[in-house]
Amino acid sequence: MDTELRELYQQVILDHNKSPRNFKKLENANQDAEGYNPLCGDKIHIYLNVEDGIVKDISFIGSGCAISKASASLMSTIIKGKSKEEAGIIFEKFHDLVTGKLTGEAEIEELGKLAVFAGVRDFPARVKCASLAWHTMMTALQGKDEKVTTE
Repeated sequence: MDTELRELYQQVILDHNKSPRNFKKLENANQDAEGYNPLCGDKIHIYLNVEDGIVKDISFIGSGCAISKASASLMSTIIKGKSKEEAGIIFEKFHDLVTGKLTGEAEIEELGKLAVFAGVRDFPARVKCASLAWHTMMTALQGKDEKVTTE
């Protein structure tokens, strides 16, 4: 990845960390889940309002490192309005991206803004930071009553 692109990615992550989108408790949530990354200390609570299989609204609260918070922020903007099935597909692609299974430039570009997390695969300890919100969102979507940990 070239230096200019890496700097742009860092700016996007810093922006979403400093001014996270949808960072609030969603009062009309009908599904939610909590997640915790003991390695980094990231804690997150995802709130969803799901109607007829569509994520009508999504928000989160919590504390964590810049990667964790930026990932939750970007995820919330992308998942809103998507069906459960679409959210699952995006989750799989994102997970493949941060774990290094998705390597083709065209495939990465397909992910749009989520491509900013491509560099995470070079730092295995940070994969859990980037994916915590996503695993927690999937647990909430599935209506499971369990706390998500990235151990």
